[in-house]
Amino acid sequence: MGRAAPVREENALVRYFKDTRAEVAKVTWPTREEGLRLTWVVLVVTIIATIAIFGIDFLFGMLVRLII
Repeated sequence: MGRAAPVREENALVRYFKDTRAEVAKVTWPTREEGLRLTWVVLVVTIIATIAIFGIDFLFGMLVRLII
């Protein structure tokens, strides 16, 4: 009977990078047009949220000044 060769464990860091590379290969990346369109959507939503938060903050600030 022959002895089986010992199984060498793979370095955890090497395995992590191999797994990461395999997962990135599975990703469906957006086209340039989709990326630009989604960027504009994010910018518009951010601006609208900023204006809304500023308005609420301003109103609460005025309310506090009236109370004080």
